[in-house]
Amino acid sequence: GMVRMIITTPHWTRELKMKVWTKGEDLTLIRITAPARERGMGTLKAGREMWNYLPAVNKVIKIPPSMMMGSWMGSDFKNDDLVKEYRFVEDYSFEWVSAPDAEGAIIEIRGVPKPGRSIVWGSVHVTLRRKDLMPVSYLYYDESGVPVREIKFSEYKRFSGRLLPSVMELNPLNKEGHKTMLIYEDLSLDVSIPASIFSLRELRRGL
Repeated sequence: GMVRMIITTPHWTRELKMKVWTKGEDLTLIRITAPARERGMGTLKAGREMWNYLPAVNKVIKIPPSMMMGSWMGSDFKNDDLVKEYRFVEDYSFEWVSAPDAEGAIIEIRGVPKPGRSIVWGSVHVTLRRKDLMPVSYLYYDESGVPVREIKFSEYKRFSGRLLPSVMELNPLNKEGHKTMLIYEDLSLDVSIPASIFSLRELRRGL
């Protein structure tokens, strides 16, 4: 897929363009294509492990557990978000907030971390569109029950015949004026990708 990421702070805005390959739930390769300063930088995710490639020094750096809550590429997304991107059902137990048979355009559910899971959030409040179960928002709470960040979804489009939100906006509620938007400009689904793509050698190749 081709993705744009727009990072906004009170002092500056910057935009990154990237190519993304995924295979199943555990393998992801991301390559930055623009701007020129970041071009060639990349990230490889394999399971719960993650590496970054820095072409300026030709180094692959493994992200240690202590840095999983660090910012990814200067955005409001954390390294941990990439590692746990598809593990919602695996990591959380869900309960209804609004009755499943209630009237209205949206459905609300609440997720709490399953015992033994290393989750930094106390809970997550998920809002879905009733008509097609597309996500509308995820509201994350800390362990004290204070809302700390919200992800909003919009611009629903069909990619390879499948309806998906093409815009994702992350707002850290404790950092006024900060937000990160992901805009999916092109997305090809159900494409056969060789597993060899998801390797440290391929990550180091850059662009």
